[in-house]
Amino acid sequence: MKKIFLLACGLFGSLTLYAQAPSCCDQPVAQVSNDMALLASNQSFVMLHEEPLPFTYQSAAGEMVKFKTADGTEANGFLLKAANPSNKWLLVYQEWWGLNDYIKQEAEKLYNDLKDVNVLAVDMYDGKVATTREEASKLVQVPRERLGAIMQGAISYVGPQAQIASVGWCFGGGMSLQSAILGGKQTVGCVMYYGQPEKNVERLKMLNTDVLGIFGAKDSGIPPATVAEFEKNMKEAGKQTTIQMYDAPHAFANPSNPGFNKEATADAYQITLNYLKTKLKV
Repeated sequence: MKKIFLLACGLFGSLTLYAQAPSCCDQPVAQVSNDMALLASNQSFVMLHEEPLPFTYQSAAGEMVKFKTADGTEANGFLLKAANPSNKWLLVYQEWWGLNDYIKQEAEKLYNDLKDVNVLAVDMYDGKVATTREEASKLVQVPRERLGAIMQGAISYVGPQAQIASVGWCFGGGMSLQSAILGGKQTVGCVMYYGQPEKNVERLKMLNTDVLGIFGAKDSGIPPATVAEFEKNMKEAGKQTTIQMYDAPHAFANPSNPGFNKEATADAYQITLNYLKTKLKV
């Protein structure tokens, strides 16, 4: 498989807890970019997403939690705590379907493979999950202020001493990058799967990490030209980007997608895992 270095949106019972982390509510609420909302108004982009196959996942180690957000309300997350005390964290960001069982399964897979890393899959839709394209295209229209408040809340929840990496797919690929920007000096790594990149060079200058991007050469929603522009903008911002391009369409790494590419997904996962292990030093 030919691989090109380029950046990354669609892969990927419970006791409710309340965070005992430092309060984030005295922070101004960040407005983050959500260009996926604009893309979702395009019917051809909506049709790129095959509706997810039914799936139920019972976690062996995770549970749902609540945490305070920067707008004074609460948000939810699926938490997998490291077996041993650790200040290493991975924030996982959902596809545009929401925090469904596919994402929980992927979060637990990363948790098991990374070891001694806390994993928090952040619910960006406040408990809502889409099962159709039409539902997803509406749910993704979350106000930028709410997205920022949730991400700020998650960062506050993991604590000021946490070393934070992030990963996300599709909508979550873009959110992974936005989270990395918001994390400031706590950010140590960022993985984007076919997500909409940040276009503002000044915001990219705020990154404290390089970015690993996973994309599909046949993705008409986040096409190679968009990825090349992102790579150019990152260079202008003085940041490093590694792009892995596969001969695959949008959302190729999503097992709920009938167009799931098993070989490309396995290869991308191993590259992602190696990257995260290096960045989190595990």
